[in-house]
Amino acid sequence: MEIKILGTGCANCKTLEKVVMNALAEMNITANVEKVEDIQKIMGYGIMRTPGLVINGKVVVSGRIPKIEELKEIITKYNN
Repeated sequence: MEIKILGTGCANCKTLEKVVMNALAEMNITANVEKVEDIQKIMGYGIMRTPGLVINGKVVVSGRIPKIEELKEIITKYNN
């Protein structure tokens, strides 16, 4: 599973990273997690507000931090 956290390093971006890492740990799932901080690359995903979350190439969250339970549901959906 490939996960990208889109954001320029703001507090919400860092919080999203923590929530993602906690969800993965609780679910015992290994994933490649990458932080994307380059604004041009972020814009390439078509999001206008950060933080953004991309799983396996698909934008699944934009402009907010999901609760951990919602995030677990999203991860389950994309965990092949």
